Amino acid sequence: MIVVIWGVTGSGKTTIARALGQHLGWAWFDADDYHPKANLAKMAAGVALNDADRQPWLQRLSTLIDDYAGQKNALLACSALQMSYRKTLGFGQDHVRSVLLNGNPALIAQRLQQRQHHFMPASLLDSQFDLLQPQHDGLTLDIGQKPDDLVAQISDWLTD
Repeated sequence: MIVVIWGVTGSGKTTIARALGQHLGWAWFDADDYHPKANLAKMAAGVALNDADRQPWLQRLSTLIDDYAGQKNALLACSALQMSYRKTLGFGQDHVRSVLLNGNPALIAQRLQQRQHHFMPASLLDSQFDLLQPQHDGLTLDIGQKPDDLVAQISDWLTD
């Protein structure tokens, strides 16, 4: 099984996936590590990706997810903002679980202003919210909570 922790930039996906991985003893992956260099450069320049930019990235992630079908457990921190992206990633299949980290745009903007050494500028946050389609079959959590509380809630949900 792979659990995809998803949401807009600055929602805490990587922080939560890393902490949950440590808590559960599972491998975790950051989808940002699978972007082509051209995508990273584009976003660093303040230009939002289009679907053509995302397609090779989503295919790489889909392959990663399929590698975990029935074999072992892992976590993936990934934006996965639109339903079509999530379909490509295998949402709806038995081996993929979904956790949306959602929250107040002002809180997320504040987090982005404090974040250092990340390719994604705060100026792209609005484009992320424009793309966000939050409907999914899974767990939705408010990021206004402490990371340890989010990790505990996800862990409890996975063991129910």
